[in-house]
Amino acid sequence: MDQAAVLHDTVEDTDTTFEEIEVHFGKEVRDIVADVTDDKTLHWQTRKDLQVTNSPFICPKAKLVKLADKLYNLRDLERSNPVGWTKERVQTYFEWSAKVINGIRGTNENLEKELDKLFKKRDVFPDGI
Repeated sequence: MDQAAVLHDTVEDTDTTFEEIEVHFGKEVRDIVADVTDDKTLHWQTRKDLQVTNSPFICPKAKLVKLADKLYNLRDLERSNPVGWTKERVQTYFEWSAKVINGIRGTNENLEKELDKLFKKRDVFPDGI
């Protein structure tokens, strides 16, 4: 699963294919990466909506990768805003992330508690808090 966590954005951000991941890392890693990969051919809002809709149905290991990724991303946003991001955009990202996380609650209590701390700091109150 560590390999899948490291590779989770590879297909989205490079020319690497799922098939290449399977050849080098095996079917399980490929399947986890596939579960957490957005289809970049879709409009960005559709991709974000699909994460909210589909996350409850991904495999348990993919849910762990998604929790860890969201925790990393939100902690990073707490440290500094990306270039070109307004405070409102950051807040919107937190609110959207809470919706994604709500769909996979019950996966890992420790990661979820850390995420909830970040949500509370931003006055984002997902159903699980």
